[in-house]
Amino acid sequence: MRELVLSNLGHTWILDLDGTLVKHNGYKIDGEDSFLPRAEEFLRNIPEEDMVVFVTSRAEKYREDTEWFLQENSIRYDHIIYNAPYGERILFNDDKPGGLKTAIAVNVERDKRLETVIRIDESL
Repeated sequence: MRELVLSNLGHTWILDLDGTLVKHNGYKIDGEDSFLPRAEEFLRNIPEEDMVVFVTSRAEKYREDTEWFLQENSIRYDHIIYNAPYGERILFNDDKPGGLKTAIAVNVERDKRLETVIRIDESL
């Protein structure tokens, strides 16, 4: 199990949908999205004050179905970016003056159980 140790500051979560949180291309194959194991629990454990941004290569034409699925499952989010390129997603961010690293990247195996827990460390 991977543990993300975070500061008590607000966070911005940039999350891929397909293959990370929901079955890859499930929306195309059988017409329905389905959460991967532990993904729904993971999303519910993101602190309310944090921002959630989903990034997906899904075409804009899947917007209504995608957002219906998330709303039907009471998944909170702030933004969804559609039509993202299939390649790498790159994040640059500055470190805090006190040394806090403010960019974290986590790669997960496609369509596998999401083995990540969140822990807030008040000392960071």
